[in-house]
Amino acid sequence: MQEDILLKVNDLHAAIDGREILKGINLEVRPGEVHAIMGPNGSGKSTLSGVLAGDPRYTVTGGSATFHGVDLLSLAPENRSHEGLFLSFQYPVEIPGVSTVNFMRAAINAKRAYLHETPLSAGDFLKLMRQKRAIVELDNKLASRSVNEGFSGGEKKRNEIFQMAMLEPRLSILDETDSGLDIDALRIVAGGVNKLKTTQNATIVITHYQRLLDYIRPDFVHILYKGRIVHSGGPDLALELEEKGYDWIKQQVDNE
Repeated sequence: MQEDILLKVNDLHAAIDGREILKGINLEVRPGEVHAIMGPNGSGKSTLSGVLAGDPRYTVTGGSATFHGVDLLSLAPENRSHEGLFLSFQYPVEIPGVSTVNFMRAAINAKRAYLHETPLSAGDFLKLMRQKRAIVELDNKLASRSVNEGFSGGEKKRNEIFQMAMLEPRLSILDETDSGLDIDALRIVAGGVNKLKTTQNATIVITHYQRLLDYIRPDFVHILYKGRIVHSGGPDLALELEEKGYDWIKQQVDNE
């Protein structure tokens, strides 16, 4: 049923600097689902995540995207976040001079204000922070430092999932979260994602590799190529890609 759809993307087209990247994306995500989006470099995976999150570098040239019934594309980026959309960046930025504690408290209270809720007290916020930090084994010293400043690659990704835990989004988009992670960091990050999964939220995992999907098991796998989702299937599709590579998909699409 329509009301069961959390995210509905219909014939979405988008461009950057006048060059079309997305050429008609169709995607439906329901609560409780995990969707993996895979594809070769330049296929439009990160563009899709940026467009959904409201990255101003991209221009939507056609189509629509609704998020729990709301016109997503009409919202400012911060309001997309307040409505429950979270994007974990492939390359998390450093914010010198702003502690993770203050950053997260400002983010949570901004969301609460948007939802007409009272701000969290300092005590309640710190209690929540302790609970969520434990999910991704984030050291208290890291949480007290400036956002991502001097963090290793694994610590930055862990901090991203900590932020996700704090904000409790309806839909999380993980853009190549596994990029640059060793096995231990990958296990912790993926474990945090799995612990945060409920029947009320959903996740889109954007990745090149099967290895992340060994930890975060998808319900659906989609292959993005030349700006379109050209093939969808279950978890076994990722294993097939691991075995065959993308050439068979490219040949199939280019011969059509």
